[in-house]
Amino acid sequence: MQIQHFFDEATWTLTYVVWDEATGDAVLIDPVLDFDPLAVSVSTASNDAVVAFVNDKGLKVHWILETHAHADHLSGSQDLKKRLGAGVAIGEHIQTVQQTFKGVFGMADLATDGSQFDKLLVDGETLTAGSLAVEVLHTPGHTPACVSYHIGDAVFTGDALFMPDFGTGRCDFPAGSAEDLYTSITSKLYTLPDATRVFVGHDYLPGGRALAFETTIGASKEANIQLPGNRSRAEFVTFRTTRDATLRPPKLIFQSVQVNVDAGHLPAPEANGRSYLKLPIGLFG
Repeated sequence: MQIQHFFDEATWTLTYVVWDEATGDAVLIDPVLDFDPLAVSVSTASNDAVVAFVNDKGLKVHWILETHAHADHLSGSQDLKKRLGAGVAIGEHIQTVQQTFKGVFGMADLATDGSQFDKLLVDGETLTAGSLAVEVLHTPGHTPACVSYHIGDAVFTGDALFMPDFGTGRCDFPAGSAEDLYTSITSKLYTLPDATRVFVGHDYLPGGRALAFETTIGASKEANIQLPGNRSRAEFVTFRTTRDATLRPPKLIFQSVQVNVDAGHLPAPEANGRSYLKLPIGLFG
């Protein structure tokens, strides 16, 4: 199994192409649609790089996998679906996230059954992607719909678990839970073999260090700055909730969430032919 990363500097996001070198079967994880918040415009430079790589390697992409409905970047999944012919999949609990944000954004027409996605994934199931077997791990906490993808000797943790020197994902978004995140990491991720490679969903280059996106379960249990394997639930929950209370919302949270709960679809044009994104005034005080 081979893995290629793509790093979006604007949103600190890692996108991954995972493939079987023998067969060319592949999946994509967490693609980015480029968004200019001042011009309110989208572009596909990030996806273009992914597509060029896929074509150069002659890969067959079976699935575009989302770890959750991201709050910091727009998903590039629909553009890639059109260009590569792959389905878009996410954890089944996206329904809870859709129900939560439908009212926040006044999205009267938003279906909350997850039907915008091609497949809703269940905890513990194995998704077949040609010769690749993708085990789905429900790892809520950052959001109730977060999943991690266990493929071969690697696990892709989205916003649940980051590099050891940065820690874990925040839990202060609607329906987030530090209690749930503790359980997800200690009872799901930390029970994987220590040698399991961990590929994170973001890297924020703490202290100005170089980009880092790969660690191991063993290294995380030993040295994760926020949740080493010997930290108690009470200690972590107190730390996480205290820290989260000091954090500002992601810069693109409103634009990202209302697109991503709709499987990466941009809002439908209104009567004048233009699409609009909503900014709820005062939601975060």
